Amino acid sequence: MCGLCGFTGEVSNKVKVIETMADLITHRGPDSAGYFADKDISMGFRRLSIIDLDGGSQPIYNETNTLVLNFNGEIYNYKDIKEDLIKKGHKFYTESDSEVILHGFEEWGSGILNKLRGMFAFAIWDRDKKSLFLARDFFGIKPLHYAKVGGNFIYASEIKSILAFPEFKKVLNKNTLDRYLSFQYAVPPETFFEGVYCLLPGHYMTVKNGEIDIKRYFKAEFNIDENLQLDEAVKSIEDVFKDSVETHRISDVEVGCFLSSGIDSSYVSSYFPGQKAFTVGFEFGEKYNEASWAKRLSKKVGLDHHYKLITSEEFWGTFKKVQYHMDQPLADPSCVALYFVCNLASKYVKVVLSGEGADELFGGYTVYNEPQVFRMYQKIIPQGLRTFLSKFVKKIPFYFRGRSYIIRGEHTTENKYIGNAFMFSFEDKQKILKDSSIATRPQDLCSGFYKETKDYDDVTKMQYLDINLWMVGDILLKADRMSMANSLELRVPFLDKEVFGVASTIPVNLKVNKKNTKYALRVAASKRLPKDTADKEKLGFPVPTRVWLRDKKYYEIVKKAFCGKIARKFFNSDEILKFLEDHYKQKWDNSRKIWTIYTFIVWYSIYFNEEV
Repeated sequence: MCGLCGFTGEVSNKVKVIETMADLITHRGPDSAGYFADKDISMGFRRLSIIDLDGGSQPIYNETNTLVLNFNGEIYNYKDIKEDLIKKGHKFYTESDSEVILHGFEEWGSGILNKLRGMFAFAIWDRDKKSLFLARDFFGIKPLHYAKVGGNFIYASEIKSILAFPEFKKVLNKNTLDRYLSFQYAVPPETFFEGVYCLLPGHYMTVKNGEIDIKRYFKAEFNIDENLQLDEAVKSIEDVFKDSVETHRISDVEVGCFLSSGIDSSYVSSYFPGQKAFTVGFEFGEKYNEASWAKRLSKKVGLDHHYKLITSEEFWGTFKKVQYHMDQPLADPSCVALYFVCNLASKYVKVVLSGEGADELFGGYTVYNEPQVFRMYQKIIPQGLRTFLSKFVKKIPFYFRGRSYIIRGEHTTENKYIGNAFMFSFEDKQKILKDSSIATRPQDLCSGFYKETKDYDDVTKMQYLDINLWMVGDILLKADRMSMANSLELRVPFLDKEVFGVASTIPVNLKVNKKNTKYALRVAASKRLPKDTADKEKLGFPVPTRVWLRDKKYYEIVKKAFCGKIARKFFNSDEILKFLEDHYKQKWDNSRKIWTIYTFIVWYSIYFNEEV
């Protein structure tokens, strides 16, 4: 795993500029650095050595030195592609997977992308054509950002490298603040910095003569087989996942795995007898501490288990560092927990496997039950009456059984589901934002995805939305940033295009039913795991923010931020303080909304050098 950056055109002190940009992402590749520069482009690279430890340094050139490559990621089928290229006459001087991409591009152009199996973001400079080719993997496991400044095109694995470009002017993108408040992350392709974008997953771009041309080469389309039986689905999952895990373990260094109490990481770990596994938890009982589950499974599988208990002081003391490494505010508190488990693993191994992507591909989130739960209610009660009932119960100032059901059952999937996190509604944002004119309906942003999936069932629509938004903006972003902050390579065997090929055929009754979510995957996993692990309800990565925000010590920290200069610049202080007070006094659970605002304030203080 590595980091890359670069810019086109002439710049004063260009050598120092590219070195500074690369130095800012040294954590992505502390093993070595490499540079290429001519009058048209400057390219920087930081390397974390995983495959071909001695010979895989970058940049890498083709036989004639006309193509120059910087590559971040791993290609798991590179040996097969290499054999084909050798037969076509290509000469290789390393054993690295990086060189395969370069010769593959030379042979097939953008056609190389659909031949690859792995995670990647890379840049290829054509010295003859004076053109730059950049690409990002199928699901967005590896990041790639870009910007135009005057006549220069800048790109980098992390935004902080782009911010270091001399002519770049740092301005907050207020439209992203609006979306962040609803989604809890910056919705791609826009970022929190005006003029900086992320290349979307499954896309590539060509830059030539100052013109940018972006094209899509992969789309996560579902091809559901309604006749598929459970035993057939389970057998397909078993076969493809075993192959994926074995493929993802290819490395010239030791590979470990993350382990929680859930089915996803547990299923991965079941292929790891004798290897190291890593777990973290909090000091607030079993709900926030999965150690006992992980220890039991480790004994059964035969893992060398390592565990860390995160104290409250450690969590809050590390929060600023985490937001710095994230580049953009992410209001998912599990990113801090992920930082700690990555830090723990980095003391023992260079590579870990993790369970990201299983929920999106196989239908694992509890919210995916909602279309079934509300089907009869929405069929019997007309929309107008559902809206009236929802508005009525929202005004009742106390909780009662059925309140949440009436509120959540008001709208159809397309009119309410924006992903796993829904923080602030359009009406909420109009109240809390100082500049209420930037507030938008989050559902409007999702409408295009629902149009693309109009022929899918509701659960598959939700999966598609999450694959394209939630997984990119939250799940994979934090996985990359938190692992790379600790110079650790994180691999995700569920997010393999062969695994997706199987997952995309599974009908809804084998994903979500009365027994559980992720049903077919659970049945497959049960053949390798204890029954209580395979059947365990989806928990996520629980963090006790709800508890902390009712502790006077942490309540006062957040209150100070909510009364501070940054809060007053962007928010109506009285409104956000009411959220905090109501939570502290246990009137409502506002912890997620509070954390969303607090995270933005802390992030803004770091990147715009202002006191909280």
